[in-house]
Amino acid sequence: MSLAERISSIEDYDAFQHGRRGSSPAGSLRLSFNPVGALAQPIAAAEPVGAFEVSKLKRIFQVIIATTYCLLAAGVVFGYAALKPVLVREGVYQELCKNDGLEGKRVHTCYEQELRLNLMFTTAAVATNVFALPVGTILDKYGPRVSAVVGSILFAAGCVLFALAWRLPFDGYILGYSLIALGGPFIFIPSFQLSNTFPNHSGLILSMLTGAFDSSSAVFLLYRMIYEQSGGSFRLQSFFLLYLIVPLLILLSQFLVMPSHSYKTVGELVAEVEEDLYEDAEVYPIDPETRNDPALIPSIVEERRAHRESVANEITELLGPKGSERHAQREETKKENSGVWGALHGYTAVEQIRSPWFVLITLFTVVQMTRINYFVATIRRQYEFLLGDHGKAVRINSFFDVALPLGGVAAVPFIGLILDNMSTPFVLTLLVAMATAIGLLGVLPYMWAAYANVLLFVIYRPLYYTAVSDYAAKVFGFQTFGKVYGLIICLSGLFNFSQSALDALTHKVFHHDPRPVDLLLLGLAVVVGSGLVGFVGVKKKALRREMLGEEAEGAREILMPGAVRDYGAAE
Repeated sequence: MSLAERISSIEDYDAFQHGRRGSSPAGSLRLSFNPVGALAQPIAAAEPVGAFEVSKLKRIFQVIIATTYCLLAAGVVFGYAALKPVLVREGVYQELCKNDGLEGKRVHTCYEQELRLNLMFTTAAVATNVFALPVGTILDKYGPRVSAVVGSILFAAGCVLFALAWRLPFDGYILGYSLIALGGPFIFIPSFQLSNTFPNHSGLILSMLTGAFDSSSAVFLLYRMIYEQSGGSFRLQSFFLLYLIVPLLILLSQFLVMPSHSYKTVGELVAEVEEDLYEDAEVYPIDPETRNDPALIPSIVEERRAHRESVANEITELLGPKGSERHAQREETKKENSGVWGALHGYTAVEQIRSPWFVLITLFTVVQMTRINYFVATIRRQYEFLLGDHGKAVRINSFFDVALPLGGVAAVPFIGLILDNMSTPFVLTLLVAMATAIGLLGVLPYMWAAYANVLLFVIYRPLYYTAVSDYAAKVFGFQTFGKVYGLIICLSGLFNFSQSALDALTHKVFHHDPRPVDLLLLGLAVVVGSGLVGFVGVKKKALRREMLGEEAEGAREILMPGAVRDYGAAE
């Protein structure tokens, strides 16, 4: 396949990204995480570099190091269910139980203590989602190194505050846990661009990074196991002060090994050569260097041709002989399988946000994110009531602590297969069906139902989060991805504060019975999810009819071989 054909295949894919309302400029669009975009004062963005400009060995080390520190720092706060028993044993917020007869008893929690502990996790979860917005701006403007450095500092500050919270005159637990949570996206999101270090293996690299994020919730599980084995001598402050070595190593790696600028995408690499081709054809006749001295044209053309060939050879070596062709074919297959690809591509972010496509997926995300985080925060208390046995609830909690990171890793390859080969309405239907099953299993007072619920939950969680971002990319497009997807996650995160109200309902109104709240959330999920599935299903058929109409219109413009068209000549 020639380089020109590679350029053409990438252009075809990028043109479709722009949708039917706009033409595609030369080159390719870069996926932006910047939520403000043109709404903010323009700042010179950090220029990406080609992977072929960095040695292969160094790129391998960069991927390994990023995977390692994502495993140790990216999503540790979501291991809260494993950390919570340690917090209770250590007497965190125990002083709130003075009027409940539980002061000094470090096994069970009173209502006020339970509420404050859950608020700590809720605040961290909200911070993770809301502050993913400025992460995109910093990443786009200043590059991955600055973003990761900021994340390392936030993570370290959180560890110090959490370790010394018992000495501070303010609530250092909530602030410290929130700062640890904030450091996560600043460290994790910049690592996505490393999938461009080896374009032919980008899927594998993204799977490794995603798996590392999901597995990072096991950090607190490992700590709890060590804590229990030590008889409680490995205290919270010792662990979090010792864990400062992680942000320190991340900080050092940014200046010693990791890239300061993002790597170019496949489309950008090919567009670099295309730009040279365009300059050869269009620029030279009016180039200031050659306007007064046409004799310079041959030497300049030869110099740029040599540069273009050098870059083309580097790209060919990086992608393989048919690398970009396979890439374009994969993307075309995904587009066809989705059924809704390009639905709102080319529309402004404001137009997209006002559409039912945005409203329905946001409502669904609000409900589901609240359900997910509420379950993580309250799993032990829920099963203490449902099973009527503290020991059984502890077993379910322990099983969940192990299954959560393992389930996320095990589900990664299957999630990719589902999203790439199934239609978007099918994926949404699967999400609603799984959410319904989880809701029903979650109110049954049986051990088998509890284990089944946990297994289904740990598979559903990564599928759900990945499916929402996949929906946003396919429906809204990459040009507005940062704004639209960022707003979906931000709004969903803010609504997580409703968990405090749900806790109050469970403890005060329903006398510790979690079933009414669980059924309320299940009902909302079914209603909103069914509306989303129905709307997207109808729109898929409409988009299909529109596409067939366009193909038919195009076919009528093509003359059959040997045919002669009468353009109105006189008889």
